[in-house]
Amino acid sequence: MARRRSKKRTHVGARNRPSRDVSAATSVASRSPKSMVIRTGAGEVGASVSQLVKDVRVMMEPGTASRLKERKSNRLRDYTTMAGPLGVSHLLLFSRSANGNTNLRLALTPRGPTLHFRVEKYSLCKDIRKAMKHPKGGGKEYLTAPLLVMNNFNSPLEVDDSTTVLPRYLESLTTTIFQSLFPAISPQSVTLSSIRRVLLLNRELPKCSSSAGEVEDGSYIINLRHYAITTKLTGLSQGIRRLNAAGKSSKERKGRCGLPNLGRLEDIADYFLDPAKAGGGFTSGIESEVETDAEIELLESNVRKVTSHKQTETTRVGDSKRSRHEGSELEKRAVKLVELGPRLRLRMIKVDEGVCGGKVMWHEFLSKSEEESKTMESIWDERRREREERKRVQKENIERKLKEKGELGEGGKEDDEEMAEEEWDSEGSERDAEMGIDETIGRGVKID
Repeated sequence: MARRRSKKRTHVGARNRPSRDVSAATSVASRSPKSMVIRTGAGEVGASVSQLVKDVRVMMEPGTASRLKERKSNRLRDYTTMAGPLGVSHLLLFSRSANGNTNLRLALTPRGPTLHFRVEKYSLCKDIRKAMKHPKGGGKEYLTAPLLVMNNFNSPLEVDDSTTVLPRYLESLTTTIFQSLFPAISPQSVTLSSIRRVLLLNRELPKCSSSAGEVEDGSYIINLRHYAITTKLTGLSQGIRRLNAAGKSSKERKGRCGLPNLGRLEDIADYFLDPAKAGGGFTSGIESEVETDAEIELLESNVRKVTSHKQTETTRVGDSKRSRHEGSELEKRAVKLVELGPRLRLRMIKVDEGVCGGKVMWHEFLSKSEEESKTMESIWDERRREREERKRVQKENIERKLKEKGELGEGGKEDDEEMAEEEWDSEGSERDAEMGIDETIGRGVKID
């Protein structure tokens, strides 16, 4: 009789079960921010906005849903419901109004706040690639999150609070929201090879008149740019750089890739010194220079190989002897930024306290008096008390039902489901009530 196979690959006695290191890595990954880039009204936004959504998804890699497919029937409630189980922390909602304006809402889940922007101008990645002479192709840049660089987000301290476009506490809130889009970087543990992209956010400071000091343009505008970081060795001729690049590519591909043909030359010196035969030697300073944005000095990186303990000890002794005669080798590298796209010019319109709703914290076009603000605060306090009272009554009803049934069984499960439905209904009624308040007071203004 054949022996019965015991399952050891995916069951309790499996040898390949995840270790503590793997579980720790997954816990760290779960804490990293995740986002969804959504186009609301999938068939109504148009082809250009749909392509813009795809470009923004590529820019937000790797912590975003790059293959998300929307439907016309999907609502905001569907995404907020699934954001919790999937660990999504940010929602970027693109939409188009009836007037043809493109809008962007940046919301934090599950409780907000939400920043409303109007996309005044944008350029797609394909348009930027067409305008460049040597565009950067897609490679390993999108395996790690970009480096976030923010400029002018906080107004200077010498500027009066009355002349600022946005209150200072909302400026710090906006800075925190954009910083939370990507995982934090630790200078002590981060490796330079992992930083391959830069996301630049530059706020345009408002223009003030020189005489009265009043703000002429009271808009909060942010310009977004996306670049790839490229580095090259400096101080070398074109021929040496070509040999260096060919050597690296031959090691990776295990073949002869890009090596120059020296069969017609009598000496290797002709390749470096004779420009007619070599095509790029020490001819002039212009040919040997590299077009750069900055130059930095780095320690030469060495590739480590897996060796035995005996070989490790031998190499360690040799390195200690060599280090007595040689110091740390530094190499100069030229840093250049190549734009990847997209480009966005965002104008902030409104700040909501909740997820795409709730109390309006700031509005560009609407300003209220002290009496209207007090009226709004009283209405929100009343709604808050009603919500707490409704939750208390629901909790008492559930406890009463559990006491009547006694022990938890099938009835207990039904009560749990009923409790979840009641909470769901209460949340929906609460949001509907909030929208009603905004419409009656005049804060629920549709952004066109």
